[in-house]
Amino acid sequence: MKSIHRAWTVAAVAFVAIIGAAGFRATPGVLIMPLQDEFGWTRGTISLAVSVNLMLYGLCAPFAAALMDRFGMRRVVACALLLVAVGSGLTVFMTASWQLVALWGVLVGAGTGSMALVFAATLTDRWFVRHRGLVTGVLTAGGATGQLVFLPLLAHLVEAQGWRPASLTVAGAALAVVPLVWFLLRDTPEEIGLTALGADAPVVRTPGGGAAARAVRVLRDAARTRYFWYLAGGFAICGASTNGLVGTHFIPAAHDHGMPETVAASLLAVIGVFDIAGTIFSGWLSDRVDARLLLVVYYGLRGLSLLVLPQLFAATTEPSMLVFIVFYGLDWVATVPPTVALCRKIFGADGAVVFGWVFASHQVGAAVVATVAGVTRDHLGNYDLAWYGAGVLCLFAALMSSRVVTRVRDRREAAILVG
Repeated sequence: MKSIHRAWTVAAVAFVAIIGAAGFRATPGVLIMPLQDEFGWTRGTISLAVSVNLMLYGLCAPFAAALMDRFGMRRVVACALLLVAVGSGLTVFMTASWQLVALWGVLVGAGTGSMALVFAATLTDRWFVRHRGLVTGVLTAGGATGQLVFLPLLAHLVEAQGWRPASLTVAGAALAVVPLVWFLLRDTPEEIGLTALGADAPVVRTPGGGAAARAVRVLRDAARTRYFWYLAGGFAICGASTNGLVGTHFIPAAHDHGMPETVAASLLAVIGVFDIAGTIFSGWLSDRVDARLLLVVYYGLRGLSLLVLPQLFAATTEPSMLVFIVFYGLDWVATVPPTVALCRKIFGADGAVVFGWVFASHQVGAAVVATVAGVTRDHLGNYDLAWYGAGVLCLFAALMSSRVVTRVRDRREAAILVG
């Protein structure tokens, strides 16, 4: 009987870690109202901490990718989990808003960012040749699964016992994953005498020095092509319309219309359910369909759905809102597998690090909109302008995606044009 390739075990461990990272990062969405009630902080103030979290979640990614090349995935991910546990655990002692920014913003943001989507891109690049797009989709769906697992549980804890037990739950969950990562994750198949799944021969990898220098060098080289900016700009809008707006403000927006927080959190979890299916299917499609075309369709449909969302909010879960949840869920992070595929195809061996920078733009967009949406709510009394603005931006992202190159040869041509 043929044994199962070790790549699948490594992918399963990565899936668990990515579930945790997404769940930990999504937690502030259920804390906004309790923190506002206890400390009197405005939504704009609390959103600032969320923005710092989102920003570091992205900006750490390219450096994490380079650090994984230098020190290995296992060390980087284990340290990241410890950072999340410390940051989340210490929040129970905070008394001022700057402490929320420092702990949940800086520590948890840096920790989750070091094991985010760039981790999936690095792992699939090392361990898979066959089924690479599919596995990228599955690992990306881990983010939705984290949201599915954590949000309803944490919302229930917040409602029943307060926000502090919720923060301690996140810290405990992060610590629980550390042994799993340390003992079962391996950096490369060659480390244990194997080859990547579907590869003809082992790859000799020499760890390079200067992880930060390499990350900056890759950014400098990639930024010389217009296609990097199309990908980064589209992904910034992707982050703005998902993590920054819906992930952060959907629960308080629904609460504004009379919907209980636990119900709103459950709706976000349903988005996670359908996101799993949508993202895995997107990964499968990325192995077979022009990735550029997929991005155009995904961004376009997302933009249209956000333009109708303000009319769907109500005190109870109406059928129209359920239709939005299903539709939006299928599209939530379906953009990731084709974006990873394009980075790998255009930038070759530097593809994972380039995706780290593209993902950084995703989180910068998310961070900006998380704060802007909170301030908009403080001043206008509703989120309508934020929903409409995000919908229009998504249509613009579809246009940018249509301009992305799909052939490696065009990258050299682009370098000549801009160089």
